[in-house]
Amino acid sequence: FEDHSRGPRGTQTGPIRGKDIEGDIMVTLNEAFQGSIRTISFQRLNRQTGQAVSESFRVRIPVGVTEGQMIRAPGKGEEGQGGGSPGDLYLRVRFAQQPDFRVRGSDLYYDVDLAPWEAVLGSNVTIPALDGPVTVRIPPGTNHGQQLRVRGKGLPAAGGARGDLYAVITIQTRTTRAKLFPGSFV
Repeated sequence: FEDHSRGPRGTQTGPIRGKDIEGDIMVTLNEAFQGSIRTISFQRLNRQTGQAVSESFRVRIPVGVTEGQMIRAPGKGEEGQGGGSPGDLYLRVRFAQQPDFRVRGSDLYYDVDLAPWEAVLGSNVTIPALDGPVTVRIPPGTNHGQQLRVRGKGLPAAGGARGDLYAVITIQTRTTRAKLFPGSFV
């Protein structure tokens, strides 16, 4: 294998493709659920002038994007040399901090606080989901830490299916409530 792009004494003679660049992009759960188009702005150094140049472009966040997935923006990497094409920009998806849900793959986990009598006798609770609230039936005798699954209410998954939403039960005790609401007793 020979490198024909170098001439005598190792000098470049042909076009050189620009290097690829990697970065992170924060994505909300709603964007992962519905997809979106985002305007990205960044600065790059113009090799000819030595000046920073601002650039903006639009990138599509696909439905069902997952944490760590790479989104490719062709031609948005470093500029090529000698007429070479620019490299690509790869954006690594990071989910923005979400106060309501924890994410594992395409499944969502939501903490549900119950009074002891709700866990013992059973109850119905309404919890948030990405496409609107859902009612979860709490069966009598539910235990602390138990997970109740609501099928198909998570993030979009491969093949058009959706992950699940899990209601994770936390039974509030008198000491826990006293910590949450100082001076109040149940």
